[in-house]
Amino acid sequence: MITRRTALTGLATLLLPIPAHGAPSEEFKIASGGDSLSVSRYAAAGSERRPAVIALHGAHGVEIKPRAYERYADALTARGIDTYFLSYMAPADMVALTSTSHETREAYETKRFEGWADTVAATVTDVLGRPDSSGRIGLLGFSLGSYIAAEAAARDMRIAALAVLYGGMPRAMATKIKHLPPLIVLHGEADKNIPIEEGRQLVALGKLAGADTEFVPYPGRAHGFDFSDTDPMTRDAIDRVTKFFQARLAT
Repeated sequence: MITRRTALTGLATLLLPIPAHGAPSEEFKIASGGDSLSVSRYAAAGSERRPAVIALHGAHGVEIKPRAYERYADALTARGIDTYFLSYMAPADMVALTSTSHETREAYETKRFEGWADTVAATVTDVLGRPDSSGRIGLLGFSLGSYIAAEAAARDMRIAALAVLYGGMPRAMATKIKHLPPLIVLHGEADKNIPIEEGRQLVALGKLAGADTEFVPYPGRAHGFDFSDTDPMTRDAIDRVTKFFQARLAT
């Protein structure tokens, strides 16, 4: 629950300087079908084995607001969690999602969720196979990326935690769920892109599957509220997500 005190605290922390992270420490490729997709790694300090979070961007990619995504990498790596941004869209995806009607895009996404989830699984395999991996891995999804993260987490028992920002579970997958990891869902109550009911339904699915769940509604906030440079709830969302992963991915 977001209260006035929470908002004031968030404003105070948001006004503190946020250092720039700089370039990722590593760029590499993941094979998916006939495509080679990019992954950007932000590594936490230290030489010990560390947990990791794979982050999945919204439909417009990381490039449209790179600093907004990097804030999450900053916060996670500061807590000792490696962060990987997976650019899961193949060239054909970008063409289909930017040049068609809303109905056509939805139909295309429905057909692609399984393939996108397979790409996530391949990335999980790569990350877990690294010598600095602790074996604990979470998924962080934004908007369209949150649907992909939710489906991937439902299909892959290796996922130890799931954080969803203004998203839900693909409808075709919702009737097949037998497992979900611990999850947190953050959603603006004024979201006109993805109704808040989608987030509530995902939490309900998690409870039915026996997962620990947390739902955080943000009164008056629209879609992508956490990308704002001035809204105090930006820092609140980042802090909640970071603390969630820190608790759930600890060895």
